[in-house]
Amino acid sequence: MEIQDINQNQDEDVPIPRIIGLTGGIGSGKTSVAKILEEKGFPVYYSDDEAKNIVNKDAELKQKITELLGREAYLNGVYNRKWVAEKVFSDTELLEALNHLIHPAVRVDFDKWAGAQRSAFVFKETALLFELKLNKQCYKSVLVTADDNLRIKRTMDRDGKTYREIEAIMQKQMPEKEKIKLADFIIYNNHDRESLRIATEGFLDELLK
Repeated sequence: MEIQDINQNQDEDVPIPRIIGLTGGIGSGKTSVAKILEEKGFPVYYSDDEAKNIVNKDAELKQKITELLGREAYLNGVYNRKWVAEKVFSDTELLEALNHLIHPAVRVDFDKWAGAQRSAFVFKETALLFELKLNKQCYKSVLVTADDNLRIKRTMDRDGKTYREIEAIMQKQMPEKEKIKLADFIIYNNHDRESLRIATEGFLDELLK
């Protein structure tokens, strides 16, 4: 697929890139799709990865998280991810409050990143695209999905978690049928890597039309 005309550098009148929200539940393969998009020359912002950095480097955010969760949220100045995850897992209100602290900071970082890109399209990869209604800030959205049993098996192989642990995580996420209704594009990832590549290229063909 040729995308040279889309990504070539232009002068100061370069238009603002159109943001494509990229999402998918645990084990869906959204990161694999993101890597394929990068191989095709499209910039991808990994929101979940960047959030892990921001909670450690943003002093104001660190203070707010500490006020919300307590001093145990940071261990020797480093975000205590495992402790925080366990604390908010069964507390919906606390998780929502934490998200409302972290995601505005991520949005500021994303806007700065997107403004530096010279591509007609940029992709914002995030697990909570629909849950946080971030799709409303995007030109289009694409959902990567797969059968539940396949997603569970992939996550078991990748993370070493038990079936029950992954099932509990999935139950906390928005149901796939609801995400499918909200998504502008859907990439099904029920087969091998080559099939996923073909499906991703098919999505790009539709997007670029």
